[in-house]
Amino acid sequence: MTVTPTRQRILDAAIDLFGRRGVDAVSLDEIARAVGVRKQTVLYWFPSKDELVDAVLEAVAAELHLAIEAAIRSADDDPLDRVDAVIEAVFRPAVRRPALLGLVREVSRLPDARADRLRRHVQPLVERGIEYLALEMDKGRLRRGDPGLIAGLAYATVTGIATEPEVLRAVGWRPDLAGLRRLRDELRAFLRSALSPTS
Repeated sequence: MTVTPTRQRILDAAIDLFGRRGVDAVSLDEIARAVGVRKQTVLYWFPSKDELVDAVLEAVAAELHLAIEAAIRSADDDPLDRVDAVIEAVFRPAVRRPALLGLVREVSRLPDARADRLRRHVQPLVERGIEYLALEMDKGRLRRGDPGLIAGLAYATVTGIATEPEVLRAVGWRPDLAGLRRLRDELRAFLRSALSPTS
């Protein structure tokens, strides 16, 4: 049996608690209880709640970055297959850990300095995606469109799950694993249809 290091256990508990209840609603004491350690142990690894929040955001961004990179490397050369793979990679962590969607919601509530730090982690991925879409459009392998807006629409769909669940419920979406899979599949089909050069 592998023992998970204390620092990682603290990060995992913070991701789950922040994602389910919000950053402001969770104390370091609660995180310590969830991990089974004292608050002083949490403070040993993360000297303040702000530093823990920053570490959580960095860990989530790094996980997303690795998942997207792996998806891009493993996908076929067909640009529609690569778009599918990236959408799958973005949803996979959320399906495994629904609290990640709550963290997406929390990002919109962060102070500007912290949101800027998160953007710096994510921005290279966004820029790479936009450049890729533009290149494939130039080659005629994807329908011509505004690659920035297309990337933005895909992002808005994913973040909308976290920020607008009541709107989604009103149209019959259920916030469970099956609902996430259904939404992922609809987004993939929509983007495939919208980007197909024969559409």
